[in-house]
Amino acid sequence: MPVSMSKRRFEELVGDALDLLPSELTDAMSNVVILVNDRDPDNPNLLGLYTGVSLTRRTNEYSGYLPDTIQIFREPLMAMCSTEEQLRREVAVTVLHEVGHHFGIDDQWLHDNGWG
Repeated sequence: MPVSMSKRRFEELVGDALDLLPSELTDAMSNVVILVNDRDPDNPNLLGLYTGVSLTRRTNEYSGYLPDTIQIFREPLMAMCSTEEQLRREVAVTVLHEVGHHFGIDDQWLHDNGWG
């Protein structure tokens, strides 16, 4: 049976996942916002999505850009988990995966190293 929880509680899980990052990484994050949404309208099974210009692709001409976004999709993550502990782990993997994209890390490396 899928896990069910309030959006507020789910957002706490996302915050807990961000707390797992070393301060050196969170301090290096720049011009990025993290959002929790129910689903991606174009791909309802998507767990997370990074949109923006990764830190490794930014040049001295990078200015005036809207913030990058990391979206975490609540409903597909809850649907794939049967316990809150399992959901906590999947949220952490998804958040860290999308933060990895902010740092310019590609899907292949993230999957090969357990963050996919």
